[in-house]
Amino acid sequence: MRRETQNILLILLGGALLKISWSGLYLRYVQKGLLPLLYAAGVIMVGLAVFAVIQDIRRGKADSDSGHDHGHSHSSRSTWLMLLPVLAVFLISPPALGGDVVSSAADTNQTQRSRNLLGDLPSADVIPLSMTEFVTRTAWDESGTLDNRRVKLTGFLTRADGGTFVARLAISCCAADARPLKVRLTGDVPSLPDEQWVEVTGKVVPKSANEKNSWVPSFTVESSTSVAQPVEPYES
Repeated sequence: MRRETQNILLILLGGALLKISWSGLYLRYVQKGLLPLLYAAGVIMVGLAVFAVIQDIRRGKADSDSGHDHGHSHSSRSTWLMLLPVLAVFLISPPALGGDVVSSAADTNQTQRSRNLLGDLPSADVIPLSMTEFVTRTAWDESGTLDNRRVKLTGFLTRADGGTFVARLAISCCAADARPLKVRLTGDVPSLPDEQWVEVTGKVVPKSANEKNSWVPSFTVESSTSVAQPVEPYES
C-alpha cells in the first residue's frame, strides 16, 4: 500500500477517535475519565500522519515510488483493516452494551468488586441509588438499612428465567470488562419491551439476595416510568 494511502487511513482513524470524543459517543465504550487520553491519541494519530505527508512532499515522491519499499504486497491487507474501526464509527456507531450481556453473563457474585464501606443513607422519602450501591447494600449490609426504605433505581428492562429484571452494566475501564448488575422486579412490574430504560420506585425484599440466586435482590415496584438512555449508560 502506498504511503499516501496509509497516511490518509491514519488521519481517518485519528479523526474518528476525535469525533466520538467530541460528540460524547465515547461513553458507550469507555469511562468518562479516559476522555483526555482519547483526545491525546486522536491528536497524535492525526499529527503523525500530517507530519509524514509533509515529509513525503519535501522528498518529492512517496516511498512506494523510491524503489526501497519492500513487502507492501504482503502488508496491504492488514493495513486496510485500519478502515474497519473508522467505518464502524462513521457508518454503524455501535450502541452501548445492553440486555444481551446481562442474559449471557455467568451467574457470578455481582458485588465481589464492591465490598467497600457504605455510608449512611439520606433521610429523604425516596432515595435515588445507583444499581451498584443498591446491589452492594443488599448483599453485604447485614444491618438492613434498606429495609422499608423507598428507593428509586434507573436501568433497562431485561427478561430471563421467567422473571423481569431492571439491569445496568458497570465498567472499570471500558466496555470490554463490563459486568452486569440486575434486580428482580415484583409487584407492579412494567410491561415495557426489553432494553427500555426505566426508573422504578419501590422497596427491597429483605434478605432476598443470597448465594443461591447469585446475590440478585428482589424489588417490589410501586411505580415506574420510561426514560431515555442516560448519556453515561454505564456505572463504574
